[in-house]
Formats: sequence, C-alpha cells, structure tokens
Amino acid sequence: MGLPSSKIASKDLLILAQRKSVSARNELVENISDLFLSPDGRLNEHERALMNDVLLKLINSVEKSVRKELSKRLATIDDVSPELAARLANETIDIAEPMLVKSGVLKDEQLIEVIRNRTEAHRMAIAIRVHVSEEVSSALIENGSEDVIETLVRNENAKISDLSIKYLVAESKNIDRFQEPLLNRQDLPASLAYRMYWWVSAALRRKIILEFDLDSTQLDDAIEMATKTALQKNESIDGIMRTALALARELATKGELNINFLLRCLRQEKINLFVAGLSEMTGLDVKIIWRGIRERTGESLAIIVKSLDVDRERFASLFLLIAQSRSGGRARTTRLVNSILSLYDDIKVENAKVAVRHWQRDFGYQDAISAMRDAV
Repeated sequence: MGLPSSKIASKDLLILAQRKSVSARNELVENISDLFLSPDGRLNEHERALMNDVLLKLINSVEKSVRKELSKRLATIDDVSPELAARLANETIDIAEPMLVKSGVLKDEQLIEVIRNRTEAHRMAIAIRVHVSEEVSSALIENGSEDVIETLVRNENAKISDLSIKYLVAESKNIDRFQEPLLNRQDLPASLAYRMYWWVSAALRRKIILEFDLDSTQLDDAIEMATKTALQKNESIDGIMRTALALARELATKGELNINFLLRCLRQEKINLFVAGLSEMTGLDVKIIWRGIRERTGESLAIIVKSLDVDRERFASLFLLIAQSRSGGRARTTRLVNSILSLYDDIKVENAKVAVRHWQRDFGYQDAISAMRDAV
C-alpha cells in the first residue's frame, strides 16, 4: 500500500487485522490512527479511504479508552471521513467531546442529528465550536437548555439567524441570563437592543443607551412618524389627558411649547400637562412618558429629555421637581441625584434620539411595559 510511515509496515497491519483478539484490534486502531498523524507524509486518496473504512468496521469492537484516544487524535484531522467523525460524535460525551468541539469535517446535518438525539452535554460541546452555522444554532435554541442557549449566545463565532435573535430577545424578558450576552453580540440590531431597554437592569440600560449607535439617516423616517402620530390620535385616553394633549399641540403650533414651559407645569403641579407636552415634543406615547416619571432611578426620563438636547441644569431641575412630586416633598439622596446627572452627562444626544426613535416606531412597546412590574 505504500503507507507513509517508516515505523508501521503494511505486513504488520495485515497480521494485526487477521487476529481476533481485543488487544490486537486495539493495536491496529492505534496504528492506523498514527498514520493520519504521521509526519512522513499524507495518506493518498486510496489509503485514506481504506483506513477510514477499517476504522469504521473496528470502532465498536475496541475498548472505550481506545475510542476516546482516537476521537482526541482525529478531532483536528481533515482526512477523517464525515461518517467516522459522526460515529465518534455520537458516542458518550467523554469520547464524543473532542469531535464535537473541534472537528471541521462534521456536516451541519450530522451536528443537528446529535443535537436532537443525544444529551445536554453533547449540545453544550457543539455550542462552543469555533464555527456554528445558523442552522445548527437554531437547532440548539430549539432543543437546548438555558445553559446551552446562553453558551451559544456568548460564542462570538456562532451565527444566529435574525428570526432566532428576535426570539431570544423576546425570551430575555423572562430569562434574565440571556440579556447581558445578547447585548454583547455584535449582530444584535439596535432596534432590538432598544426594545430590551424596558426589561433589563439599570446597568444594561446604560450599556444600551451609551453603546448602541445607529446611522442618523435612519432617524428621518417621516412616513413612520406620521403613522405613529395618527395612531396616537386615535388611541383611547381619558378626557383630562385628551384635553392636555390638545393644548400641548396648540402650544406647539404657536411655538410656545419648550422645556421652560414644561418646568413651569411641574412647579405648578400640572403633571398631566407636563406629560402631554413632553409627549408632543418627543413624539412618544403618553404611556412611555408616565413610565419614565414613575421610575425611581430616572434613566428613561434622562434619555427622553436628552433627546431634546436639554442642558444639564434644566434637566436637574426637571428631575428634582418630578422626584419631589413623587415623594410628597421629601428630598432625594445626593447619591441618586449625582448618579442620574452622571448618566445624563454620558448620554450622547444622538444616542438618545435613536432610543426615542425606536420607541416611536415600535408599536409593540406597550405590551412590554404592561408586562413589567410598576417601578414605584
């Protein structure tokens, strides 16, 4: 056969093949695996096919320790046939793991078969592969545990389809452990990040508003804005707020609706008119504005106001007036005030506009809000 190894002669392999003992077969498998790794040269096509065939026939008749070593040796070898790789990948996890993690010859359909029919440990090994296709990722998400899915999402090299990303974002509303790895993925669209804003922690909220940028040309979607405005006009709201909105629109038409007017509303305790005015100025539904007002920490309010490019001092006055109205006149702690002002300084006006723009266009945001516990 002209095998490329000076240490292993063809006649020696033939003698081992003719013996039926377990020890002889173990030795034969070890010798053949050495041929794949031989530094003396590569197997030609005929030799490679022959060696793969022999190993496939013997794999079930050798000791477990030999199969384990074989998987470890062949995991990084391109000459291994997909059939042999798949056979090893379907073994118990202590044998299969090297193949599942490292083998480049395993095809997507073979990996998906393992995902569907083997254990969580097998799925975990696949989730950390250097290359994971969208199809394999989808199978892991469909069949894997939260541990497997989190590991997959943390794998920067794993490709995840747009549909799967949307599904995971929706799941992150109830599964906190998905939130941080999703927000760290380079392929997470800004629109989905801003949707997540409503249910993630304060620290992750800051990450969203400070790190997720969007092309400013995407902020000029006049058609969507007009659609949203029409929807707002037709929504069912109570009579007091409807009157306040009508007054806010009238003031805006006259050019009299601005941050100073909003501050006067707060000082005069006209909270409904303040909400209506801020809604008119930002294009946000009044439920979003109320949400920002009710939050203790003030992150949402900071983003909404920063989108209007309001200076730090007037935002501080606005925040303190709202805090005072919520707490019955009790002062806010210096630590909380310093924290929200520090965030306000860090938020870019462009990023705040991006956030507001996504909240305008996301017609499903009210469901996200209603599903949350009131921050009171």
